[in-house]
Amino acid sequence: MAVKITTLSENTAGLPGVIAEWGLSVLVDTGEVKVLFDTGASNSVPHNVRLFGVNLSEIDRIVLSHGHFDHTGGLMGVLRQAGKPIEIIAHPDIWSNKYTKVGDWERYAGIPFKREELESIGASFTHSEGPVWITDDIVTTGEVPMVTEYEDIEPMIRVKEGDELLPDPIRDDQALIIKTEVGLVVILGCAHRGAINTIKHAQQITGIEQVHTVIGGTHLIRASEERIMLTAAALQEMGVQRVGVSHCTGLNSSVLLAQQLGETFFFNNTGTSITVP
Repeated sequence: MAVKITTLSENTAGLPGVIAEWGLSVLVDTGEVKVLFDTGASNSVPHNVRLFGVNLSEIDRIVLSHGHFDHTGGLMGVLRQAGKPIEIIAHPDIWSNKYTKVGDWERYAGIPFKREELESIGASFTHSEGPVWITDDIVTTGEVPMVTEYEDIEPMIRVKEGDELLPDPIRDDQALIIKTEVGLVVILGCAHRGAINTIKHAQQITGIEQVHTVIGGTHLIRASEERIMLTAAALQEMGVQRVGVSHCTGLNSSVLLAQQLGETFFFNNTGTSITVP
């Protein structure tokens, strides 16, 4: 089974005329099913698909990696352009009252729409804390156990409960896994709970050790050099063939990964399209 994976929105434009914005959206096309993983932050996906020859009315499912605005803000535009009911698979915590807090500065960082608004234009939500199998070869990770010693959740990630801003365990953070002839493809949203934790969980869910491709956000943008180096070493130990970083990886972290991973590494930008195998 050949899988085509196209990044519809990301922080950096890889082609002329496309809109890049802080966020992520990736289309998975197996020829039999089309799954949209995240929807970007605002209007980038509905704009970019016209340039990529993608018809949103052909989308079969939408999977949300978590409930932050930069992965869900394009939902309204995507649903309107699709013009049909679409199942949206997500963890129930996507609706929690999410915030970002740095020092005295804070702002709302959750989904910018009410659930009822989205349902009125075709959204049908399927909530699950565990993996959801979309086909025999495509599955969500569900909640990701934190098993490595060096991956943690940034203290700026918060959830409001009453009048308090508490650390957000961001249990809704999940990835999309695709089984292929050459190994697993793991598409990360932000990997708030750790890129390596997520990949290890993907191996456990599928029973497949070989990981061929990892793309998406790794949330290493403010990580220590030690954590970045440990992440690179783990990817090499797993034998990952291609690592395409996006979004919240950060430029400095990307450079360090590129130096360590060599030809395995690539920038996965808006407009990047790969086929596996």
